Amino acid sequence: MDWLTATLANIDCGQEKVSFQLPDGEFYEFVRDQNEFNAEELEKFKLPVLLQGVAEQSFSRVVEEFKNVFPEELSGLPPDRAVEFSIDLIPGAAPIAKKIYPMNKEELAELNKQVKELLSKGFIQPSTSPWGAPVLFVKKKDGTLRLVIDYRALNEVTIKNKYPLPRIDQLFDQLGEARVFSKIDLRSGYHQVKVKKEDIPKTAFRTRYGHYEFLVMPFGLTNAPAIFMDLMNRVFYQYLDKFVIVFIDDILIYSKNEEEHEKHLRIVLQTLREEQLYAKLSKCKFWLDQIPFLGHIVSGKGIAVDPKKVKAVKSWPTPKSVAEIRSFLGLAGYYRRFVENFSRIAEPLTRLTRKEEKFNWTEKCQAAFDELKKRLISAPILALPSGSGGYEIYSDASGKGLGCVLMQHGRVIAYASR
Repeated sequence: MDWLTATLANIDCGQEKVSFQLPDGEFYEFVRDQNEFNAEELEKFKLPVLLQGVAEQSFSRVVEEFKNVFPEELSGLPPDRAVEFSIDLIPGAAPIAKKIYPMNKEELAELNKQVKELLSKGFIQPSTSPWGAPVLFVKKKDGTLRLVIDYRALNEVTIKNKYPLPRIDQLFDQLGEARVFSKIDLRSGYHQVKVKKEDIPKTAFRTRYGHYEFLVMPFGLTNAPAIFMDLMNRVFYQYLDKFVIVFIDDILIYSKNEEEHEKHLRIVLQTLREEQLYAKLSKCKFWLDQIPFLGHIVSGKGIAVDPKKVKAVKSWPTPKSVAEIRSFLGLAGYYRRFVENFSRIAEPLTRLTRKEEKFNWTEKCQAAFDELKKRLISAPILALPSGSGGYEIYSDASGKGLGCVLMQHGRVIAYASR
């Protein structure tokens, strides 16, 4: 595989612009007369891709063998599967139809375009359903518009599916002594699952250009993650916690060495081919010694906080409301296993989220906020549990809380507190 193909390079001669994927997964864009490189920077960009030797050849061979797993677009309905998307309503629920949201000229043009695309792919059809959710647009990071169906009213009268989503920390605990990683991101995963025939009318949405309903599972419905997780667990059941972990539509393949990894990658791609599940090549990453996954960086050394999340924490402004505190604690709490005595440090902030507590941002709150940011920015790399050797637990208790640390072979695996 040449450098241009391996880095998903795109050359725009008209605008004198070249973009390509860096080893860490980020895309870099070079525009003539706007960027300047020195020799060291150029070397940094080319080496990781050009000098992978056997691993690169194996990756190229395997991906080429299964190239039909990576189509440019999905078209047509997915095959019948063991899992279909169903919408069970609470007793007495009546159809709900909401008013159309206003849109500007740019949004209407984009709406018309996206509706036509969904129709051409066979994902939606005209509807006469008494149900009807409104639509809106959300701007993505790249400036393009994402179509969002506002299913909140339908979700309120839907019986919640209790299928369990896996705990992130328990997923990582399965990695053990893995040293080589690949990640597969499915292409519009939800659209690869059919809606049960009798529930199709409930997915209806209303637009300036007509009334439509989904034949495939749409985004925004309350039980969609659980249904898709059920499907993926069934598909990869015999490989889970052996060399595959799955979280909804993200698949991580992990192996102890490159030879083993080639075998594992083939098995996963063959499974996807047999199940007619398709991936987006530009979002997949192959044959890496460290890889971003679910907001973390996974490597043979252990797991670390993703630098992108650290950047978000570092620039987080001081909360001005309870909602903003909850938002910060939601992000910080996701990484609590990296922070010693997390609960004790966060206590002044947690107290402000209680209903009976009046919002009053004190010096203690500011100190707790700053300390959590500091701890997350400098969070350690946590070791992965190995299959050999025992564990050690160190604990500390006080009137304000309980903290402990789990260790193995002299390295921290996780912190816990309450």
